[in-house]
Amino acid sequence: MTDEGKEIATLAGGCFWCIEAVYDDLKGVESVESGYMGGKTANPSYEEICSGETGHAEVVQLTFDPKRVSFKEILEVFFVIHDPTTLNRQGNDVGTQYRSAIFHHSAEQKAAAEQVIAKLGAAKIYEGPIVTEVVPASKFYVAEDYHQEYFRRNPAQSYCAFVVRPKVAKFRKHFLEKLKK
Repeated sequence: MTDEGKEIATLAGGCFWCIEAVYDDLKGVESVESGYMGGKTANPSYEEICSGETGHAEVVQLTFDPKRVSFKEILEVFFVIHDPTTLNRQGNDVGTQYRSAIFHHSAEQKAAAEQVIAKLGAAKIYEGPIVTEVVPASKFYVAEDYHQEYFRRNPAQSYCAFVVRPKVAKFRKHFLEKLKK
């Protein structure tokens, strides 16, 4: 919880460009930063992350107003916009930096994440088991400036057009009532 009653959520679900673009449009989310978490190297660069040697995941860190959007609602979106059943992979992006993870900032977030995962698992929504890690948040490193708001600034770039845009469209289709105006 921040001083203003806001909360922080940190999620890894493949390339941070995709995840950031979705959460930028979610009501109650006040800011989204792309970055790195969960590794052993201090102040890692994107190139170091891509090597897979640092142990970091590409993440987004959200600041949100829990009076407008709950952590569980944030997770509902998370599990629609990425594949939580593939270990260290999202589509053609392969490596531990692309793993599915929820980095919890409180016992309440940990419990909520475990409940959502158990509910989805029991409902057998996915063909395989959910492999999303639920781990304590560690030091967050903000990604380089050129990664921030990447989709918004580069919508015609091929990765954005063929990977990011379909995820954003899927989010908008499933969560129309939760879009910012």
